[in-house]
Amino acid sequence: MIYYQNIANINNIELTNSYEIKIQPDDLLMINVTCDDLEISKPFNINNGIQSGGANQQNSSIYLVDVNGFVNFPVLGSLKIGGLTRTELMKTLTNKVSQYIKNPLIVVTIKNYKVTVQGEVGSPGIYTFDTERFTLVDALIKAGDLKIQAKRNNILIIRQTDGIVTYNKVDITKTDFINSPFYYLRQNDMVYVQPNRMAIQGYANGRPTTLAYSILGGIITYFVLTSVKK
Repeated sequence: MIYYQNIANINNIELTNSYEIKIQPDDLLMINVTCDDLEISKPFNINNGIQSGGANQQNSSIYLVDVNGFVNFPVLGSLKIGGLTRTELMKTLTNKVSQYIKNPLIVVTIKNYKVTVQGEVGSPGIYTFDTERFTLVDALIKAGDLKIQAKRNNILIIRQTDGIVTYNKVDITKTDFINSPFYYLRQNDMVYVQPNRMAIQGYANGRPTTLAYSILGGIITYFVLTSVKK
């Protein structure tokens, strides 16, 4: 199967969308606030029993973004962060925390980067990733790549944004999809790969044939065993 079939007609592809994931309700964020004096930064790191490796991450806190896009942050109180990118959130927190401590270092990590891949792939499942620039191609390869009977020009991506679910079709046989909003996947995207028409017809035609052979085999076995007993 040939991908990127029109690539010979394209010299270079300029990505028109500078991609960075935006924080959404139900996201899990790990936020670490530190500075030269770790004791001073402790009030900004709640102890919720979840720790990560590394001395600078042991005081990191996990926050669940509520349905309205808010988190309750130590010292600073309730903050509206839904709709911000990770970079924007780090800048906002740095400005606010700087009112209390000098030269704070803020690190924000989104912990629920996961996508669901199902349909005509080698290994359907839920896959996690550790980068914001995780592409549709990455997800398909991680899921064992497309089967031969997969419909490559009509891959469905189900995406929820600001409470609205959208259904989007992608044709990965054409190079143009690299510059689409669905080249980079977002957290909680669902990817469904449909079977092509030949696969559907083959299954429909093969099932009764298989059943007929099973019945015929059973009849033959019955008569053979009956003849042996006689």
